[in-house]
Amino acid sequence: MDLNELKIENLIDKINQYLKEDTSIIEESYNYITNYFNQDELKLVMETSFILTSVYADVETITASLLYKLLTLELVSDKELSEKFPKEIMRIVIGAYKLDKIIYSTENEYLIEYYKKIIVGMTEDVRVIMINLSSRVCLMRNIKGKKREEAKRLAKESLEIVAPIAHHLGIYKLKSELEDLSLKVLKPDVYHDIVEKLNSKKKERDALINKMTIAVKDILDSHGVNYEIKGRSKSIYSIYNKLDKGRKFNDIYDLFALRIMVEDEATCYLVLGLIHSKFKPIPKRFKDFIAMPKSNGYQSLHTTVFGVDNTLFEIQIRTFAMNEVAENGLAAHWSYKENRKADNLSSTDQKLEFFKMVIDNYQNKIDTNNIYEEIKDTKMHGNIYVFTPKGDVLELPYGSTPIDFAYRVHTKVGEEMVGAVVNNKIVPLNYILEDNDVVKINTSKQSTGPKLSWLKIAKLTQTKNKIKSYFQKERKEEIIKLGEDYLDKFLRKKHIPKKDLLEDTNLTKILKELKCKDLNELYLNLGNNKYVPRTIVEIIYPDDVKKVYKKEEVYKNNTDINVSGIDNIKVNIASCCNPIPGDSIIGFITKNNGITIHRKECKNIKKQDRLLDVSFKTQTKNKYLVKIRIYTNSNTSNLTEIINKLSSSNIIVNNVITNVLDLKYNYELSFRVQSVKELDNIYKNLYKLDYITDIERVIK
Repeated sequence: MDLNELKIENLIDKINQYLKEDTSIIEESYNYITNYFNQDELKLVMETSFILTSVYADVETITASLLYKLLTLELVSDKELSEKFPKEIMRIVIGAYKLDKIIYSTENEYLIEYYKKIIVGMTEDVRVIMINLSSRVCLMRNIKGKKREEAKRLAKESLEIVAPIAHHLGIYKLKSELEDLSLKVLKPDVYHDIVEKLNSKKKERDALINKMTIAVKDILDSHGVNYEIKGRSKSIYSIYNKLDKGRKFNDIYDLFALRIMVEDEATCYLVLGLIHSKFKPIPKRFKDFIAMPKSNGYQSLHTTVFGVDNTLFEIQIRTFAMNEVAENGLAAHWSYKENRKADNLSSTDQKLEFFKMVIDNYQNKIDTNNIYEEIKDTKMHGNIYVFTPKGDVLELPYGSTPIDFAYRVHTKVGEEMVGAVVNNKIVPLNYILEDNDVVKINTSKQSTGPKLSWLKIAKLTQTKNKIKSYFQKERKEEIIKLGEDYLDKFLRKKHIPKKDLLEDTNLTKILKELKCKDLNELYLNLGNNKYVPRTIVEIIYPDDVKKVYKKEEVYKNNTDINVSGIDNIKVNIASCCNPIPGDSIIGFITKNNGITIHRKECKNIKKQDRLLDVSFKTQTKNKYLVKIRIYTNSNTSNLTEIINKLSSSNIIVNNVITNVLDLKYNYELSFRVQSVKELDNIYKNLYKLDYITDIERVIK
C-alpha cells in the first residue's frame, strides 16, 4: 500500500465500518508515533493496522499495533508509554513487543513445533497474536527490498511457524496470504507458473462457475431459501500442495467452487439435500464440519458434486455467522467486544492460550536447549498436545492414556494394541499422558483385542464407545437371541403367528429382500438394530403393518375435509396431532373457531362431548404438515444422510430439532406429505439406515 493511502483518516473510516466506538485514542497514538518513526517505519506500522481492520480488530488492538514498534526499535521506554496510555493497551503493547524480539529457528521440525507453542504460550491476550500475524503479513508484502537469503529465511518462518498459528485460530484470510507470499519467495518459478495457468483458464472457469451459480440459484429460489452465493477462489499455495503430491493441474477439481451462506443450521442441511437431489454427489468427498467443527471453531458443510457440463464442483454451505468465523477466525466473536476488564480473560482466550507462560524478562534469543523443559512443565487448560513418532500432533483431554491415543489414531490401532512406548520408555496402559509426550503404540495381528478393563482406564467417551462396540460384535450369539426375542415380542403384540410369517416361501422372500444368507443373520441384524421387526413383517403383510405404527404430519386444507351434515363452516387442522389423509379423524366443535380436526386417538379430544363425524375426501389436493421423531443407536450425528434420504423421496424438510439422550442422537423433523401411504413409504426408506431404531409421529 502507498503511504498516501495509509492516512489516519482512512484507518478511522475502516474501523467505523464495523465498530461504533470512540477512536480518539487511535488518533492520539498516531500523533504520538509520528514524532519518532521515519517515513518507512510509519508506513509499515500503519499497514499492519490496516491489515488488523480486515479481521475486525478492536480499538485497543489497533492502538497497540501503532505503539509496540517504539519499544522494539528502542525509541521510547515502556515506562514512558505507560504514563501516556491505559493499562489494557500497555498490556497488549508489551506482549507484542516480546513476540517481536523472538529470534526463530526452522532448522528442524522439533524446533518449529516448539516455537509455534512458545508464540502462543507467551501470550496473555489473544490480541497480541493478532498483531504478530498482521505484522508478519505486512513484512511479507514488503519483502522485495530484503536480500535473497534473508527473504528466504523470513518466508520459511512465515510458512512453517506463523501461518500454522493463523490456521489454528481459524483466520484463513491471513493464513492463505502468508502461504502464498511465502511460496512466491521460496519457489518463485512454481508460484508464477500456477498464476499463469490460473489466468489462462480464467474465462473458462468464470463461465462454468457462472453457469453453475445460476443452476443452484434456480433450485434455492424455487424452494424459498434466503441465501447468498458466490464463487470461491483456491489459494495458490493449496494448489501447489496438490501439484506437489503428484496431481495434475487439470485434475484439481476444487478449482471450481461455490460457497452458499444461509440464515441457520437447519437450512444448511436443507440446501445440501436440494443440491444433492439435482447434482450427483461424490460420497467420499462429503464432510460435515457443522456437526463436528474443527478445533479452531470452523463450521461448514463440504460436498463435491457433478455440476453443470458434468464438471466437478466443490460446494461449501454454512450460515452467515459461520462464514464470519471462517473468514476472520475466532476474532469474529472475541469477548473484548463485550468491554471485558483487562485482568479478566474470556473463555475464548483461555482456549486459545496453549500455555499460560507469562515471561516477564524474556531474552532477545531463546536458549533452544531449555525449550523442552520450559514447555514440559506447562499444562494446558484441559487439553494436552502429544506427538506420534512421525511428528504429527494430536490434541487430547488432560488425563488421557495411551488407549485414548491409540483409538484417536485409528480404531484398528486400538483393537490391535499390545503395549505403549512413551518417550522411548515402555509404559503401562493406564499411564497419564503429558504435554509433548512422543507416543508409539505397539500392535500385533495376533492381539486378542481390547479388554473390558480398558473401559475404566480410557478417558474419552469416544474411546469407551469404540471398545463397547467391539464387544457387541463379539457377543454374536447373544445378539442373535436378542434379535429373535425382539421379533417374537412384536409378532405376539400384533397377533401374527410366527410359523406363518416364517414359512419357507415367506422366509425366502424376506431373506432375499433384506439380503441375509440365513435366519441367524436375520436375527443378528435385528439384534444390532440394523432394522426393526416392522420391516420384516411389512414384506409379507404390508397392509397389516400400516395399522401398527402411528403416522404424523399436519397439512391445512379445508376443502379436503367432509363434515357430516354441515357446509360452509370453518375447518382447522389440529396442531397437536397433525392428521393427514389416511388417518381416522374426528371433528371437535370449538366455541369461536369452527371445527378442529383431530386424529381419533388424540388425547386432547378424549372425554369431549362436542364431537362430530368427519372424514378426508377420497381425492385430496393438498399436502399436510407432519412431525416425526427418529430414534437412533448412534453417538454421532447422521442428520445429513437422513435429510438426503428424505430428499430422494422428494421431501423438503421444514424444521429440524436434534436431541442427544444417553449419547444417542434423536431428531424431530417436520415436512409435508399427501397421505399416510406416502408417509409409510418414507418410513420404509428411512429404516434402510441401519442406525435408525424407531420412528414415531409426534403428538403433543
